[in-house]
Amino acid sequence: MRQNKIRTHFKLTAVLLTSITGAFLSGCTSSAQKVENAKENVEVANLDLENANLEYKQEIAEYRKTTAEKIAANKQSIAEFNLRIENEKKDAKADYKQKIAELEQKNSDMQKKMDDYNSEGIENWEKFKTEFNHDMDELGQAFKNLTVKNTK
Repeated sequence: MRQNKIRTHFKLTAVLLTSITGAFLSGCTSSAQKVENAKENVEVANLDLENANLEYKQEIAEYRKTTAEKIAANKQSIAEFNLRIENEKKDAKADYKQKIAELEQKNSDMQKKMDDYNSEGIENWEKFKTEFNHDMDELGQAFKNLTVKNTK
């Protein structure tokens, strides 16, 4: 009888040790799995960040190209307007020349502002782009106003 108790106690101890070992190992596996999942999440986040940065840089490059085209068009408008005013009266011609000089300066300032912009983060980019678009729209309107006055 005493041997049965020892065997039962031994079996219970073995079962208990096996359970504890299994729980410990499954806990380790779970922690290892958590680490692996965290690594995967970091990799995915890094890829997302790389893609976002690439899109951001592409947007800036495209915007720079579009802006350069607008500035070049403004320069062309100035050159054409200078040709048209050659036959104006001296006083009108001087007035137009002054307005053209102001527009040329604003156009150059806009080009410099765009050239000097450094990628400073998406929030700063959005703010810069909003202000720049506003300034370009005003410059475009100033060109239209100047040519409208000339055609009257």
